[in-house]
Amino acid sequence: MQLISTLAFSQHNSINSYFKKMALDTPILFAPGIVSDEYGNRDMAISPKGDELFYTFQYLGGRSFSTIMYSKKINGKWSKPEVASFCGKYNDLEPSFSPDGKKIYFVSNRPLNDSAVSEKDYDIWFIEQKNNQWQKPKNMGAPINTGKDEFYPSLTRNGNIYFTRVMDEKDEDIVVCIFKNFRYDTAVSLPQAVNSNGAEFNAYVDADEKYLIFTGYKRKGNYGSGDLFISYKSNQGEWTKAKNLGDKVNGTGLTYCPFVSPDKKYFFFATSRNSFKPPFLNQKNRNDLEKLIHSPLNGWDNIYWVNAKKILEVD
Repeated sequence: MQLISTLAFSQHNSINSYFKKMALDTPILFAPGIVSDEYGNRDMAISPKGDELFYTFQYLGGRSFSTIMYSKKINGKWSKPEVASFCGKYNDLEPSFSPDGKKIYFVSNRPLNDSAVSEKDYDIWFIEQKNNQWQKPKNMGAPINTGKDEFYPSLTRNGNIYFTRVMDEKDEDIVVCIFKNFRYDTAVSLPQAVNSNGAEFNAYVDADEKYLIFTGYKRKGNYGSGDLFISYKSNQGEWTKAKNLGDKVNGTGLTYCPFVSPDKKYFFFATSRNSFKPPFLNQKNRNDLEKLIHSPLNGWDNIYWVNAKKILEVD
C-alpha cells in the first residue's frame, strides 16, 4: 500500500515542484525518482533563500562511495540534480549551509593538498560564495579537525559549530566548538542530556540554538537501531533531556540525517525503510521484481519529509 501511494505521489512531484505546499503529517519520500531513487540518498541542505539544494548520493555496494549532488532553482524551475562543482573525486558528504547562506560546510576524506593521491581521515571543509560562484574548498583545521574522523557539521547564527567526532573511549559523540573573538574554542562534548555511553551522531542544531535533533544509537526503548531525538535549550542555556521523536518518524533500522528547512515548515531525515519483502501477497514475475528492485523503496537509504511543526513541536 505504501509503495502504491508513494508512486502515485511521485507523478505529481516533478522536478519543478519540490516544495509544493502540502499537508505532510506523515513522512513520505521526498521527490521520489528525482532525489530519492533506487540508490542511496541522504543529508538534505536547502539554502536560506530556498533556491539551492544539496544532498548526498551514496553507494554502499562493493567499493562504496559518496558525493554531493546539487540542484538550483532558476526562473521558478529546479535544475536536474548533478554532482556539485566541488565534488566528484573523493568521498564527500553531509552538506550544511551557514545561516546566512554564504558558506557551505561538508565532510570529505580528500587530502589537504589536492595534488596528493592518498585519502585521509574525514574532516570538515567549507566553501564560500563570491560573485555568485562557490569557491575552492578549505579545510577548517584545528581545533575542529583532528587526526580522528569528524562528521555532520551544523552551524548557528553566532558561528558555533556542532558536529560528530569519533572518540577514544567510545564510538561517537556530539560536540560543539564555540565561536568567540573570531576564533573557535576547543571542542566540548555535549552533556548527558544529549550524549550517552553509546553512540550519538548527526546532530542538526537550530540556527538560534533553540533545539538540537540527533540520532541516538541502540538506546533502550528505540523503535529501530538508531532513532532521532530532540533536545531543547532551556532559558538557563542548558540542553534538556532528549526525547524520542516517536514512531511517526522512527522505525525499524536506522533513522538519521535530520534537517529542518530554513522556513521551519518541513523536517527531512534519511532512513532505509522499504515496502516489500517476501512473502508477497501475490506471486511476482521477473518484471515485477525488477520494478521493486529499481524503486526508491528497495531498502537503500532515502530522504523523507514531513510537517516540521507537527512532528517537532516547533513554534
